[in-house]
Amino acid sequence: MGRIFGGLGLVIVIIVAIVAYSGLFIVNQTQQALVLRFGNPVRVATEPGIYAKIPLIDNVVMLDKRLLDIDSPPIEVIARDRKRLVMDAFGRYKIVDPLLFYQAAGSVQVAESRLAVILNSAIRGAAGQMDFSSIVREGRARLMQQITEQVQREGKRLGVDVVDVRIRRADLPPENSQAVYQRMQTERQREATEIRAQGEQAARTIRAQADRQATVIVAEANQRADEIKGDGDAQRNRIFATAFEQDPDFFSFYRSMQAYQDGMKSDTTRMVISPSSPFFRYLTDPSGNALAVPERATPGTPAPPKAATPAPPKAVTPAPAATEPAPAATP
Repeated sequence: MGRIFGGLGLVIVIIVAIVAYSGLFIVNQTQQALVLRFGNPVRVATEPGIYAKIPLIDNVVMLDKRLLDIDSPPIEVIARDRKRLVMDAFGRYKIVDPLLFYQAAGSVQVAESRLAVILNSAIRGAAGQMDFSSIVREGRARLMQQITEQVQREGKRLGVDVVDVRIRRADLPPENSQAVYQRMQTERQREATEIRAQGEQAARTIRAQADRQATVIVAEANQRADEIKGDGDAQRNRIFATAFEQDPDFFSFYRSMQAYQDGMKSDTTRMVISPSSPFFRYLTDPSGNALAVPERATPGTPAPPKAATPAPPKAVTPAPAATEPAPAATP
């Protein structure tokens, strides 16, 4: 009899333990709970802790308090300028009203499906108000802000708060991308050709200006050189004229010595000259009055240049200094 009561007591204890365990549920810091009684919500637990429920009657639905994802598949939209493009977006949301969320959606899967539809509709509506260039360039941030605001308004009906929406991709359809890339490449090549042509034209202009300046500089330099040379020649002629006026005989002797030096310094020069030429007069007579009449013309004697032929001097007695260079001039 005692064994029967002992076994019955053990069974009762086990049943009580099971009932007590099923009458409690735990909510951690990342969750919020919705208590259902016969399928109808009766209580919401949003703070972490241990809560009680009626065993076998109440049911608990756990919902996540963290940020959840909205992932929209790529969709094709039409911009305001009638250009088509493919857009892919995603969002972040969190459940802020578990009761409304359960009543409107029933589960996370259903809520995310409805949010994806809302997101796609918002993308099409916002993209249709902007041009293609604005969507892919400077207007992208404004587009995401418009989509986020529209999805937030629709998400409040589901008991969720849409925190942010981002555009992952906004490109042309695959069938149009190649044509656009080809057109862009052609435009870039045309711009590069124009820039090269402008550079070559600028280079030609610079070279022409430099050549013109160089020609002017060289012409001015040549003119200045001619002026300096002319001044030098005039000064030389004045010096010669002055020397000739002071002593014509010595001047004639000096010019003859220069003619000998210029005409006889090369061993490869062959000249034919008359023996009675005044060219040899200072070789035989330092005074220059007598003409040298050699027996025969020495081969290899160079002919003096025309400018070196001196004028016949006046019949005057040569100065003693003029007789000294005569022996050195004798071949």
